[in-house]
Amino acid sequence: MFFDAIIDRLGEGGALALIGLLIGFAFGFMAQRSRFCLRSAVIEFARNVTGGKLTVWLFAFATAVLATQTLAWSGAFDASGARQLAARGTLSGAAVGGALFGIGMILARGCASRLVVLAAQGNLRSVVSGLMFAVTAQATWSGGLAPLRTAISGWWTVDGGSARDLIARTGIGHGGALAFGAVWLAAAVFWARRQRVPVWGWAGAIGVGLTIAAAWWITYAMSRVSFDPHPIQSLSFTGPSAELLTRVLFTGDKPPTFDLGLLPGVLLGSFVAAAWFGELKLEGFHDGASMRRYMLGAMLMGFGGMLAGGCAVGAGLSGASVFTITSWITLLAMWGGAALTDRLVDQPGLGAIDQPMPGAARAA
Repeated sequence: MFFDAIIDRLGEGGALALIGLLIGFAFGFMAQRSRFCLRSAVIEFARNVTGGKLTVWLFAFATAVLATQTLAWSGAFDASGARQLAARGTLSGAAVGGALFGIGMILARGCASRLVVLAAQGNLRSVVSGLMFAVTAQATWSGGLAPLRTAISGWWTVDGGSARDLIARTGIGHGGALAFGAVWLAAAVFWARRQRVPVWGWAGAIGVGLTIAAAWWITYAMSRVSFDPHPIQSLSFTGPSAELLTRVLFTGDKPPTFDLGLLPGVLLGSFVAAAWFGELKLEGFHDGASMRRYMLGAMLMGFGGMLAGGCAVGAGLSGASVFTITSWITLLAMWGGAALTDRLVDQPGLGAIDQPMPGAARAA
């Protein structure tokens, strides 16, 4: 078997790290080209403008749901052993953490994944914000902020298993989940045609969604042939950022994991995309006020993402694609917190949404 050959050559940890690197590379490349970003999607929705970013997010979301549920429906993937479903969850953490993450991504002008993509193409604001995000995430998991996280998480919890599984709780089955994803994909196609979204917009977003399903399937397949237990997981940026920081500073001798390869892969993929299309550019902070804003936003995302158990990708795409209730609460809270923050902070001055998509000017 293919996975057996990789494990024999690299070991189980090395094989998972290589897979994380390759999937991360694909995500980084596609996210850079499509300008995939939840913050931009929320702002377009909140301001009732049509720049194509909401459509890009819908393509990624619908593709992640459809591809993941197709694997589950066919029997090639079973999400029941994933942490997002099997372990006890926190509804209060999902709601509070999601809202804080949404506020933070508006202030930092990008969600966690977008910061990684921008950092790779030379945005020094994102480099600083990303480091602050990782430090805060680690402090929230096992440092000084851990008691606060534990307290909020304990306000309202939910058992693992079917209690966290929206497919089981609603009884829609994988067929119903597929129909749900198909509706949103149809909506994305409709809006892409109306808005003349350029090829890289919708194609890159579809690629982003496919990396979510690919990670679920491959980590599941690896867990079936591995001697040691390995988590069934997909893409997320909160936990991996904290883990990579810890490895660099303290424990470099830990066995390799999927998360160890993920972030370097995303950085490399987005760097290659930016270099290939001539978009590498060094950018810094405009002034002290903007620096404080970015750092505060990164801290809120780090705490909120760890409290909620997922970031805009970890909850918004990965968790939502397997229909775990806590991820859906997190995603809704992110939308609400971000939309309210944009209305109160940025709409009076109508701050910029994000970089235009490649080819958008020609397609307009």
